[in-house]
Amino acid sequence: MSDNGDLCLHLDSIGEVTKEELIQKSKGTCQSCGVGGPNLWACLQCDCHYVGCGESFSDHSTIHAQAKKHNLTVNLTTFRVWCYFCEREVFLEPKPVTPVSLAHRCKPHEQDPLPQTTCYPLKAVPIAVADEEGSESEEDEFKPRGLTGMKNIGNSCYMNAALQALSNCPPLTQFFLDCSGLVRTDKKPALCKSYQKLISELWHKKRPSYVVPTNLFHGIKLVNPMFRGYAQQDTQEFLRCLMDQLHEELKEPLTDCSGAISDVLPDHNLDNRNHIDGDRSPSEDEFLSCDSGSGSERGDGERAGEAELLIQDECVGVRRNGGISEKERLKERRGEERTREMDEDADVDTAAQEGQAERETEMLLSTKKKKQSRFRSVISDIFDGSILSLVQCLTCDRVSTTVETFQDLSLPIPGKEDLAKLHSSIHQSAPVKAGVCTDAYATQGWISYIMESIRRFVVSCIPSWFWGPMVTLEDCLAAFFAADELKGDNMYSCERCKKLRNGVKYCKVLRLPEILCIHLKRFRHEVMYSFKINSHVSFPLEGLDLKPFLAKESASQITTYDLLSVICHHGTAGSGHYIAYCQNVINGQWYEFDDQYVTEVHETVVQNAEAYVLFYRKSSEESVRERQKVVALANLKEPSLLQFYISREWLNKFNTFTEPGPITNHTFLCQHGGIPPTKYHYVDDLIVILPQNVWEYLYNRFGGGPAVNHLYVCAICQVEIETLAKRRKLEIDTFIKLNKEFQAEEAPTVILCISMQWFREWENFVKGKDNEPPGPIENSKIAVMKGGHIQLKQGADYGQISEETWLYLLSIYGGGPEIAVRQTISPPDNDTHGERKIEAETRAL
Repeated sequence: MSDNGDLCLHLDSIGEVTKEELIQKSKGTCQSCGVGGPNLWACLQCDCHYVGCGESFSDHSTIHAQAKKHNLTVNLTTFRVWCYFCEREVFLEPKPVTPVSLAHRCKPHEQDPLPQTTCYPLKAVPIAVADEEGSESEEDEFKPRGLTGMKNIGNSCYMNAALQALSNCPPLTQFFLDCSGLVRTDKKPALCKSYQKLISELWHKKRPSYVVPTNLFHGIKLVNPMFRGYAQQDTQEFLRCLMDQLHEELKEPLTDCSGAISDVLPDHNLDNRNHIDGDRSPSEDEFLSCDSGSGSERGDGERAGEAELLIQDECVGVRRNGGISEKERLKERRGEERTREMDEDADVDTAAQEGQAERETEMLLSTKKKKQSRFRSVISDIFDGSILSLVQCLTCDRVSTTVETFQDLSLPIPGKEDLAKLHSSIHQSAPVKAGVCTDAYATQGWISYIMESIRRFVVSCIPSWFWGPMVTLEDCLAAFFAADELKGDNMYSCERCKKLRNGVKYCKVLRLPEILCIHLKRFRHEVMYSFKINSHVSFPLEGLDLKPFLAKESASQITTYDLLSVICHHGTAGSGHYIAYCQNVINGQWYEFDDQYVTEVHETVVQNAEAYVLFYRKSSEESVRERQKVVALANLKEPSLLQFYISREWLNKFNTFTEPGPITNHTFLCQHGGIPPTKYHYVDDLIVILPQNVWEYLYNRFGGGPAVNHLYVCAICQVEIETLAKRRKLEIDTFIKLNKEFQAEEAPTVILCISMQWFREWENFVKGKDNEPPGPIENSKIAVMKGGHIQLKQGADYGQISEETWLYLLSIYGGGPEIAVRQTISPPDNDTHGERKIEAETRAL
């Protein structure tokens, strides 16, 4: 058994079984449908001999487990065990990849080693102390892993290439291998669990030749209908959808005591996450991602003919809106999403608001305040950076500044004329008054880049008449970050002048991500046709320096990047195939991942590849030396009177990040310093025990904390949980009671309206799906003012409740406005006329 931290409580149900018996069963077929291997699963329940097919067929093994309540099953190809109840892999021997857990958390004098990391970065020493017994041999430790292919399950090369590129990003992969306790979600379709299972299969030391990512494929289809069916898709759109969903499932609110929010970047961790589009001029407005095709696999795995591309009309985040320019679209998006407007001049005219408008504005702000909570996840920690965008009015010199978070950069590929303009513009001053924006061009790094660009431009003139312009990745970056004049149809709407004015805009990187994802915009779609830009873009394998594009306000210390993986597209805008080239972090060799085929290649093959998406990782020798120091301290095994608990997630950052930041133990602590009751039963998965000398070194070097010597359940949180449960029960019981009374009324004289958007938020809160109350009642979206009275807006999304229910909810949450539907019952006109006639006849008599 590996350790108590990964102890499965269902192992006692395993009957006596030998490896020979399992091998014999692997030669059989599914007992339900008769299909043969591979990917057969055998039930491990005592006295149960069932063998069923896996997820690549009808998944009868899962059906059997659910029907019979047999929890444990073993794959007859890889001999890996899965527990359906625990929803995770169970190891019957020392785990080869995941970290050493805390088996002796409650024994104060026993020191556990730092986690065993076998997927550590190239040229870096993992923070690990090998056990005397049961540890892997040195040969096994340095044996390459992660060289498992993925079967093409129907035009899925776009997905396979993207997953292989992500799999070879050490910070992300090591998180899913070492921090399994944090991979928990109640959100459907639980894509993070499918991804974790896939990563554990790809990096297992007893890996199969290939895996079938069926679960993840089905999950992504549930998230985004765009990927349903077996049509060809764009790998970049898949990456965006996958990472956004992983972030959504794994995100956690940031606490004030975590100290993880920088003053320089007040909004960079909000939960609205962007992808920065690289259109810098009107000539580039039509560059889009391509929904490219792939070859399917049939029979014994031979690739079929190239499939015809189905061009999609909707591409997430990249389609253009009619005649609206790209810059206007970006400006509108920045106004709608989380932005921060900073005016250098305080004398800005503001219009006074009237009473009712002020109240409605305050109500909207109070609602938005609740929704704009700060969140983070492993995805945002690794891939999120931020850009500082400045626009200056050339009439009044007003400068507006916007900070945006990006997950990837979409860079244009400049043509021959664009390159000439780019290089000629280097020698000209930007049209900025008073020198406000001249700091963008005054850095030494920018001057160095200018000289290098001139040299490359001269050299590239000779062969460019035949091969097209020689473009470098630095050229694409320079085109993206170049200053842009706003004039003509693209004039700047100045808030001080209250008019359209000529302006100048440029942007710089404010915060560099740990892993930089770059998307080259190779596909252009016109009204009548589409085509692909086949220009070769040269890119460095090591030493990509982003210092020339860094804002002076940036706090990023490390600016150089090394290439991790590159996704390539072969073909045209109408058909094609995706592959990925990735560097293995264990042996440093480059490999080609072509669906289920994995082949070692020379680095020159990678350099000549037609790059579409590139993943770069920060490089720093200092971080390597830091890990070596900690390993040396841990190996001293000095006796200490105190032991310290540290976040396993932060220790994973230390192992894989160049800039891990301050120690953050709030992944297992509440704001009161104890363990939240909801996390106590799996706290062993969240922590690592450190000896005193190691803790003191890390704390003095990185700061943060807090220091933890004793683990206990927080009594305050327990009381808050019980109070919250009582509040939820009271509110939902009262609502049900009042609503039953309302339904029993045959003809209520007054019916009040409530916004269904707010009601759904309240319903999620009282049912325990959301821990935060919904905030004030927000009826302004379903209301309209007519004749000085508030009325229900036609076509509004609303629900009908009684006056008693409205008053009850209003007493708790406040808000408004009140919208009433009044019913007045009057008899039909014909009946009234008849009654009057009878009354007249009676009077006459």
